[in-house]
Amino acid sequence: MTDFLDQVVAERRADAARARRDRTEAAVYEEALLRGCTAIARHGSGGDAFTQAFRRRRDREQLAVIAEVKRVSPALGTLRADADVRAIARRYERAGATAISVLCEPRHWGGSLKDLATVREVVGIPVLCKDVIVDERQIVEAWASGAHAVLLIAEALEDAELRRLMERARELGMGVLVEAHETRAFERAAASGASVLGVNARDLRSPKEIHPERIGLLHDIAKPSQILVAESGIGSVDDALALPARVDAVLVGTALMRADDPTALIRHLAALPRESRAVPAGAQTEAPQRRGRAPVPEGGVPPSEGGN
Repeated sequence: MTDFLDQVVAERRADAARARRDRTEAAVYEEALLRGCTAIARHGSGGDAFTQAFRRRRDREQLAVIAEVKRVSPALGTLRADADVRAIARRYERAGATAISVLCEPRHWGGSLKDLATVREVVGIPVLCKDVIVDERQIVEAWASGAHAVLLIAEALEDAELRRLMERARELGMGVLVEAHETRAFERAAASGASVLGVNARDLRSPKEIHPERIGLLHDIAKPSQILVAESGIGSVDDALALPARVDAVLVGTALMRADDPTALIRHLAALPRESRAVPAGAQTEAPQRRGRAPVPEGGVPPSEGGN
């Protein structure tokens, strides 16, 4: 039986092939240039704004928060089909999110490039295109829609494909978040030279399965220079406090989309210190280190709701 990730990869490859027949990648690029969507004009001349934002947070010893906009969860069903992504993105930014992730996969997450473009219009922080990307055309389309960065899933790509897609994003002045769930895939992700790595606690081959222990098992594979993001299964401050101290950022989706007031959770997560404990080259890490429990500010935060 085909697993969920294989199914979505096949669908997105077919989508890219159909889109290429309708309009070439070069045409998408040229139309974006005519609208003034150059990497310098939109992202600034200082390079990859996405990665720089996380490095600034780490330099200040602060945990970064990627707040996610999504309408549907493959594991939990519809979260908010009629979501006002413009209003949500503004609330995320005001609450202190470092970046905003926007789901763009249409069938299983209910996303679109239109949602991405809408978010990009109303916020001043970096925007991540989150999709199952298997073709350079998807990166160009994300760039043309305003994305500062794209997500690449190591399990969905061979090494040569991963390198090619990373290079295409860099040519466009974009950042890249390379994520994995499986050990071998995360080793490949770390070896790819990606500046930002993610450990997804959710197994995209079987989306209802979530394994919070993955970050503890894999975090020491990341190089000290790489930004490390914990993804999925984070719905409360306690969930974040349980992460290894090596983690630089958290990506939170479902808990925010379900919350009546998502700003409280973002504010409290963003207030947590990032306790940097770099591992010397060749050293082995023992059991995952945990941040000590910190008092939760008055008003509390939404309870854990299964992560993104």
